[in-house]
Amino acid sequence: MPLPRIVTLIVGLIVILGLTLWLIDSFSRLYWQFSYSSPLLGNLLLLLLVVLIGALIAVFVYYVLVIRAGEQRSRRARRQSAQVQVPTAKPDAASSTLQAVQQQVAQVQDEVARQALLSKTREIEANLARGEIQVVVFGTGSAGKTSLVNAVMGRIVGRVDAPMGTTQVGETYCLRLKGLERKILITDTPGILEAGVAGTEREQLARALATEADLLLFVVDNDLRKSEYDPLQVLAEIGKRSLLVFNKTDLYTDEDKEAILARLRQRVRGFIAVNDVVAITANPQAVKLEDGEIFQPDIDILPILRRMAVILRAEGEDLVADNILLQSLRLGEETRKLIDGQRRRQAEKIVQRFQWISAGVVSVTPLPGVDLLATAAVNAQMVLEIGKVYGCELNMERGRELAVSLAKTLASLGIVKGALELISTALQLNVGTFVIGRAIQGVTAAYMTRIAGKSFIEYFRHDQDWGDGGMTEVVQRQFQLNRRDEFIRGFITEAIARVVKPLTDKAEIVEQDNEKS
Repeated sequence: MPLPRIVTLIVGLIVILGLTLWLIDSFSRLYWQFSYSSPLLGNLLLLLLVVLIGALIAVFVYYVLVIRAGEQRSRRARRQSAQVQVPTAKPDAASSTLQAVQQQVAQVQDEVARQALLSKTREIEANLARGEIQVVVFGTGSAGKTSLVNAVMGRIVGRVDAPMGTTQVGETYCLRLKGLERKILITDTPGILEAGVAGTEREQLARALATEADLLLFVVDNDLRKSEYDPLQVLAEIGKRSLLVFNKTDLYTDEDKEAILARLRQRVRGFIAVNDVVAITANPQAVKLEDGEIFQPDIDILPILRRMAVILRAEGEDLVADNILLQSLRLGEETRKLIDGQRRRQAEKIVQRFQWISAGVVSVTPLPGVDLLATAAVNAQMVLEIGKVYGCELNMERGRELAVSLAKTLASLGIVKGALELISTALQLNVGTFVIGRAIQGVTAAYMTRIAGKSFIEYFRHDQDWGDGGMTEVVQRQFQLNRRDEFIRGFITEAIARVVKPLTDKAEIVEQDNEKS
């Protein structure tokens, strides 16, 4: 249970206990008065007292444990629903999401990154306007992808029976399907799982093209290998409508073909439907007959053509919208990460500035112990500036309330004491001589302000929500992250230059002046 709710529960129970004692005293006097004249009325009065006390406790506990928890859940749900408002029609959803992404992109400060993202949004917008259906043929270099494209197009559009790596870039061809107004663009991608640096680069291109497909044809020529299964599963899981195409079936007996087909359907069960696993022969091998004559079997791609036609006629509009929506969401996520990094860097600069301001305040006006409440005004201003970076406009009263609340949490967890010991030891080891108490207090105040600031960054990053673990968990995590040796070394080096040395120099000057006088 979060700390604020525990405190509320304790305070409420104390109030209830006080009211209970007052009620008991009042009712006891009435009871003794009525017990002599009317014992039955006195007993009823006593029963009423017990019922009232029980009801009061039950109502309070129900409010704290149930109602407030429900209010928090509803607030989170409202924030989430406000962030994502998806219209019912898929094309409208795709268009609305793309517009939202364009507004996000405008917030990116890095000019190069912003222009690259804007270029992607314009490309997605153009695809939405054209409404062409993107069919991407994907698989290993030897599975017969180009042969399949050739057979579908009805003419030779690429080299067949070529070694792996022939398709260097994605090659796209236009196809018209009867009963479908939209154009169909078929893209033959480079093969995956090719050796060498060049093969890796072609595979990256193929994967990028596959993620932009409205309909994916994943071509294999045997049972699925793990190296083929993994990318197929990943593409299906991100929302790619996929067909698994078993090619080169002319190389197998009917019995073997059916066995492989059954295994393929079994392996992809859960993310590809049984009807979406089809067997074809895109480029059958010539057979030499007993009389020496060469027989060329017919191409058999009718199963994939029929399945494509059914899917594109029934789902074509939704496939285009789904793909645009998916690309927009992925671009939006990329943009959010850039903005989050941008905001984090700005907020961390604010924390770094205020940590040394706190050090100066405490060093000039030292206290018997390090107390973040003494720098509450400084930390409150820090909270306001961090909130502004994340688009949250707070007033000074709210900023001070958050700063004081976090300072109390730091003290209650023993982090102030631990930080004082950590900083004292680190300073003595690095300076090598006696360090005046004001310097230790100042550096410790800077360190505590840093932990507070980093905690507030997490608070604002998550829409002013401390998370399920509350403020306590966030603060403890930041303390652990900021006590690592590599950070402490750099922090102490900077603290010596900013705090310790100026105070030491000032102390020496004062001492010299005293000796002269």
